[in-house]
Amino acid sequence: MTAAFEIPPANDAQQPLSKHNIQSTSDSSLQSVPRWKQLIFRLIARKSIDQILREGSNTQMKRVLGRLDLIAIGIGAIIGTGIFVLTGVAAAENAGPAVIVSFIIAGVVSGLSAFSYSELASMLPISGSAYTYTYATMGELIAWIIGWDLILEYMVGAATVAVGWSAYIVDFFDDAFGVKFTPKTTQAPVIWDNKDLSFKVNHGSYINIPAIFISLAVTLVLVLGIKQASWINKTVVVIKIVVVLLFIFGACRFVDRDNYSPFVPPRQGNSFGAQGVFKGTQRVFFAYIGFDAVSTTAQEARNPQRDLPWGICVSLGICTALYIAVSAVLCGIISYKELKGVASPLTYALQFHANTKWLRIIIELGAICGLTSVILISLMGQPRIFFTMARDGLFPGIFGRLHRRFKTPFLPTIVSGIVCAALAGVLPVDLLGDMTSVGTLLAFILVNIGVVIMRFTHPNAERGFRVPGGPFLIPVPGAIIALVILVLSDGPTIYRLFIWLAVGLVVYALFGFRHSRVGNPERWSPEDMAYFQDAFGNDDEEGEG
Repeated sequence: MTAAFEIPPANDAQQPLSKHNIQSTSDSSLQSVPRWKQLIFRLIARKSIDQILREGSNTQMKRVLGRLDLIAIGIGAIIGTGIFVLTGVAAAENAGPAVIVSFIIAGVVSGLSAFSYSELASMLPISGSAYTYTYATMGELIAWIIGWDLILEYMVGAATVAVGWSAYIVDFFDDAFGVKFTPKTTQAPVIWDNKDLSFKVNHGSYINIPAIFISLAVTLVLVLGIKQASWINKTVVVIKIVVVLLFIFGACRFVDRDNYSPFVPPRQGNSFGAQGVFKGTQRVFFAYIGFDAVSTTAQEARNPQRDLPWGICVSLGICTALYIAVSAVLCGIISYKELKGVASPLTYALQFHANTKWLRIIIELGAICGLTSVILISLMGQPRIFFTMARDGLFPGIFGRLHRRFKTPFLPTIVSGIVCAALAGVLPVDLLGDMTSVGTLLAFILVNIGVVIMRFTHPNAERGFRVPGGPFLIPVPGAIIALVILVLSDGPTIYRLFIWLAVGLVVYALFGFRHSRVGNPERWSPEDMAYFQDAFGNDDEEGEG
């Protein structure tokens, strides 16, 4: 059954259904079905592909993004904290020089999910990304969960990067101009203690003003329009790619082969050895987060079915190559042991070599630009999720309105920016980063499963791109590996994810369930009602349920 199917909320079940699109169906046939069956049917109600595409075609958003814009958006979202921070951490604490292998494995794993995103994006070129794909494959409840979960990836993710941006701007002003900022206004007032599982006061720090500033500045740019944001993003992407290439070619002359030995350090507890390589993979996997943000701009792409797969796959491929090259050079110019506890490994490693101050300053500037584009893309994606959910009735309708002049979802953009600024101003980067990671992994799992479901439920649907090898070769391993990495996350992070999702279910019960457009019986078709009766039947012969 490919048609959408919806049922009304339980408290409307006994009301007569008299609208023209369901007049051919007997009201009593619905009323005779037990409410618990209606509830189940209601929660698994899906949106049809035709309905999703029809709603997407009515958007007033400006279609101004071409293939190059989408590739730049992907690169802008990916290259950031991972390449400038995680490379050194993973080498020092997990894999040693074999972090190069960790990046390769993580790139392959991310590629599996990228293929799945590409197929679904070409089928459903709508701004909702994983939320829309899940609505079409698994129903409203799971779609709500993933939509709520995506807040962790985009809004909390933007806050994470804003904190990193603050640290680099402080270092840049110190190295370039000798200007030192006080920790009172550049660090979070609290830190998270993993041992005690509690917040502790960060004495001498009150608020992270640079992180708040960049969050609000990016929000203003996004309110003005996606074309302006895209132009800024492309400029920043060019800068940070040039900076990364400068590091690769400028530092390779300092490579010492002895630093690669041993390539896989002997195991020490939970670090190094073969296990350390996979632990390193788990950590650097999160450096690839962001390519899925391309799919949130579907309704502003000129040719989404053709260009979205290009934007997703090409951007991921370029970033994977750069990550591998950077990790290879970094581990060659300094011993991995020296990188423990270093937050800016590229500039730190260059300090041990003469005449590199100019290169350090350029890299710091590149990191600032790189992190700016990540914040930009994250805060570009989140409002478009809110916008799509509001159009479905799961969020207040005001979130589904566009600015009259700029044709942007201005209210969700402003709300996302303010919340991002608040989180970045008071919370530490490690806590924010962990939440971003688990939120993204959950989305990857469901998107991979969605491809498998769509291949069987909609085998003949138009696809601008197909995952090679059929529905099992790539999506199933992609889902399984993402699940394994999610399970390997530390306990407190998993607990916070469950708490966040529980809060989301409460919000859904209080608002989304009652206002969902899918739950409106006036939109039922005769085919939907027939499917409902066929799926759940009439219990008259079985007795009251």
